[in-house]
Amino acid sequence: MRLKLTKRSIDGLGAGTDRFTVWDTDVTGFGVRVTPKGERIYILKYRLAQQQRWFTIGRHGSPWTPESARKEAVLLLGEVAQGMDPADKRRADRHAISFGELCDLYLAEGVAHKKASTIRSDRGRIELHLKPLLGKRRADLVSRADIERLLNDVKGGRTSVAAPEKRRPGSIATGGAGVAAQCVALVSTVLQFAVDHGVRADNPARGVKKPPVRKMQRFLSEAELRKLAESLDLEAESSGNAHAIAAIRLLALTGCRRGEIVNLRWRSVDLERRLLVLDDSKTREKVVYLSPPAAEVLKTLPRVAGTEFAIAGTITGKPSASIDKTWDRVRKRAGLEDVRIHDLRHTFASVGASASFGLPIIGKLLGHTQASTTQRYAHLAEDPLRRAADAIGTAISSAMRDASQALEDFNGKGDRNGQ
Repeated sequence: MRLKLTKRSIDGLGAGTDRFTVWDTDVTGFGVRVTPKGERIYILKYRLAQQQRWFTIGRHGSPWTPESARKEAVLLLGEVAQGMDPADKRRADRHAISFGELCDLYLAEGVAHKKASTIRSDRGRIELHLKPLLGKRRADLVSRADIERLLNDVKGGRTSVAAPEKRRPGSIATGGAGVAAQCVALVSTVLQFAVDHGVRADNPARGVKKPPVRKMQRFLSEAELRKLAESLDLEAESSGNAHAIAAIRLLALTGCRRGEIVNLRWRSVDLERRLLVLDDSKTREKVVYLSPPAAEVLKTLPRVAGTEFAIAGTITGKPSASIDKTWDRVRKRAGLEDVRIHDLRHTFASVGASASFGLPIIGKLLGHTQASTTQRYAHLAEDPLRRAADAIGTAISSAMRDASQALEDFNGKGDRNGQ
């Protein structure tokens, strides 16, 4: 049977004891199949490679109407004319993984080279930002526009949630430019993992412009360092927590990251050569040079039996968990409420830059693998240059004043002689 397929003509088709098909008079191969239960299903019959094939477009009703189903049939016939099989494409669609599934695969197989703390951060960004915004999208269909939309959504706070009072390390609960930039970087890493594993052919996240992020740079002045030292002494008297206090002193004296000191093991300490040889640093193996004051902190630090950690905690075999609480008390007592514990690392670098040691040396001391990471301290190196310019200019000015005074004295003496 052939009819001009319209809503009225299709609604008028009654169900029979057997299924039957009514073909459209406008588009060859396009029809509607009527089942004994009265269901009406749009179909397309076509030939490809000398074989007759069938394709189910969809059930009559939302979203498929005679007009939308006919348009779809025309598009499918265009694919057939180009040698593509719509049925094969649908099977591929059904087997394609979503971006959310790709993220799970990445966390299972693509993070072996990363530290546990970095993996926690990745998982937090994936669960809080990437999956809600891109999780249901087919991994091989994620586009640059999708990624730019994600960037703007995270930056605008669309996926931000209220951070709990006791936030689990690695959970990124807020939005903003910084988190948006980190999310785009992670999307790029996940998509590159997809490229390497044949899930897709390209990485559209490459080249996506990330928002500029203002690096938090808080440096302690000499006066603030004195206040910090006084507060640490008072904390030692009041709490007696030698290990947490030692950790804070070491962070200030070495420029190490928090985790590098908290997880420091005695086997990594070489007091004879005044070195820390860290095999689990953020940048892999790292050598930390200990100044005499830093070495003295470790020499006088009591060792706790049954643990390999220098900064021992109250739980046997575990590092100290009280450093953050101790730091909060210390900084508040010193009037440094806006100073983070990581700012001790910035202070170490700033003192080195102001002393004209040079950015390459400072980068080595901090364990930076990229010169650009150390470049944020470049402006601090202007201070010694300014002092040098002031000294030279003052010397020249003084010499010029002396010469001018000598000339005046000479002229004055000549005038008196003339008289």
